[in-house]
Amino acid sequence: MSDAHNEEHGALVKTPKQLVTVVVLAFIVPIFIIVLLVSYVGTGTKTGAGTDTNNPQLIEARIAPVAKLEIKDLANKVAASGDKVYKAQCAACHDSGAAGAPKFGDAAAWAPRIKTGFEALWQSALKGKGAMGAQAGGEYDDQEIGNAVVHLANSAGAKFAELKSASKPDPAAKADAAPKAEAAKVDAQAKPEAQVKAAEDAKK
Repeated sequence: MSDAHNEEHGALVKTPKQLVTVVVLAFIVPIFIIVLLVSYVGTGTKTGAGTDTNNPQLIEARIAPVAKLEIKDLANKVAASGDKVYKAQCAACHDSGAAGAPKFGDAAAWAPRIKTGFEALWQSALKGKGAMGAQAGGEYDDQEIGNAVVHLANSAGAKFAELKSASKPDPAAKADAAPKAEAAKVDAQAKPEAQVKAAEDAKK
């Protein structure tokens, strides 16, 4: 009975041939499983970001320049109102008072700022102050930013006048002015000659 009992609890590998087979399988089977897993994961269709490398729109986005140049037609531009510029540029902070910005219509918060005058407020808006970034050089020109400053300050009791846009020279008026300027020039040249002649006549 002890021999039978020992055989039940004995080693599974009884011969050198079985030992070699077990060692070889212990290396080959895990490697085979790993290769199958890698091929399964590697051949699946990927749907994550940046996986469709041949998509024309993604290629265009990758090779797009960092900056773009936009040329605006400033000759025919109609100036935006102070209210419109305020809503587009300023309202995000000044309506809620974000980052310490004085609120729209808050006379107490605006009083010391209004005392500095329009020019100081306008320069603060153009160049930036505190948490407010510079507004100059953006979508709106300096005059439009100035009108937004007027709108904002006047809501708190200031009496600033809106900036008037610089009048553009009219080509027809310029054409009319050229002959008049030429005539004035000829007239100016003739006057000294007449004065010299009159002085000579007076001596005689």
